[in-house]
Amino acid sequence: MAPSDGQTRRQIIGGIAGVAGAVAASALTPEQALAGGPDERPFRADTPGQRPTGRPNVLVILGDDLGWADLSSYGSPDIRTPHLDRLARDGVRFTNGYSAAAVCSPTRFALYTGRYPGRLPGGLSEPIARAHELEGLPPAHPTLASLLKGAGYTTAMYGKWHCGFLPWFSPLRSGWDEFFGNFSGGLDYYSKVSHLGQHDLYEGEVPVESLDYYTDTVADRAAAFVRRAHRRPWLLNLNFTSPHWPWEAPGDRAVSAELTARLRAGESGALFHRDGGSLDTYRKMVENLDRAVGQVLTALRQTGQERDTVVVFASDNGGERFSHQWPLTGGKGGLEEGGIRVPTILRWPARVRPGQVSHEPVVTQDWTATLVEIAGARPDPGHPFDGASLAGYLLRGEPAPERALFWRTKGNRALRLGRWKYFRGTGGSDTLYDLVADPREQANRARQQPDLVGALRSRWEAIDATLLRYP
Repeated sequence: MAPSDGQTRRQIIGGIAGVAGAVAASALTPEQALAGGPDERPFRADTPGQRPTGRPNVLVILGDDLGWADLSSYGSPDIRTPHLDRLARDGVRFTNGYSAAAVCSPTRFALYTGRYPGRLPGGLSEPIARAHELEGLPPAHPTLASLLKGAGYTTAMYGKWHCGFLPWFSPLRSGWDEFFGNFSGGLDYYSKVSHLGQHDLYEGEVPVESLDYYTDTVADRAAAFVRRAHRRPWLLNLNFTSPHWPWEAPGDRAVSAELTARLRAGESGALFHRDGGSLDTYRKMVENLDRAVGQVLTALRQTGQERDTVVVFASDNGGERFSHQWPLTGGKGGLEEGGIRVPTILRWPARVRPGQVSHEPVVTQDWTATLVEIAGARPDPGHPFDGASLAGYLLRGEPAPERALFWRTKGNRALRLGRWKYFRGTGGSDTLYDLVADPREQANRARQQPDLVGALRSRWEAIDATLLRYP
């Protein structure tokens, strides 16, 4: 039975803490995180128990700048994330999960459209940093939300949008029935002031005030949405800003006050917080994110919706300054593995067995295609997906889709096909890495395999030729 309307946040968090205390530690070594832990079985499609009675709810959770090894279940030596670890144990943990881009906005374009970010002018910004009529997701473009809404789903988004500013763009204009959150890439966790020095918290398209810690506020709203009496299946995009800068953990109000004063005084780079933060602060931010996710997952369980809700958890790109990436190299902004390989988890108790690990490469836009198929919706024929649906692999025992994964930035290019990764950075030289044997990208095999380099380069250039040029 769901708790009464008068149940306090303290009681809810207390219940979550009890669950966390009962869950055994799930920390894996880096080697186990890559290869699979002792309690994980190689993925195999199998439907446990009864078939679901209807179309599932869909909960897509994004962390922000969360690095590949920032969770216990992905090899973090210091950060403890029992709720996300339990989510992984209850479903499938992907060791080769990728973001569509190395920074925030383009990945969100890919998730919402199921297409390469470079198919739209707004997707060329890395990331969107200003209000401009061309830098955003056009309201007329089909989205995950509009497609599921057309199939009878209730749709909501809480947290970070980062696909364009008012008055031209917003989630309400792109298929979401509800929105509570921020439009910019980052904001102060307490004052809600953005890097532009402007207030950035909205209910729909109306500014609202809140001085609570933002991660907690977003989790409260998401849990309340889950606890409603729903008559239709729902889609909830839950987009946390944590652990994105500024480096503020719960309780760091003095840090918030200082940064907010600097922003309002016109110091445009204050929110980047290059003079602040620490490993301990970062640990607290990630562990708070884990508790926030746990709050929403508890609401699912207590309302009886856990079994028939598909949950996908990932990050929008690789980690930043304080992130733990081992054994990967690079980080946010680059196309080395540390910039694009991210923790990725799927759970659907009604259809997917628990305790599994998958080593198949998957990328952001694949989840769009997968969720549209699972929800019984169809892609718009005028805007075909670039992502491949994983539904056959996950549910019907079909082989994983065979295709190349493609990335580009203004100064970098990368393509993965099977175990091989073609990469060209700002130095201008083509390199080739065997990611199974060398996930750290240290042994350049281009000289030994020139024909393969040429073939992968041609594949990259063929995809690139279909996309918009950078301005």
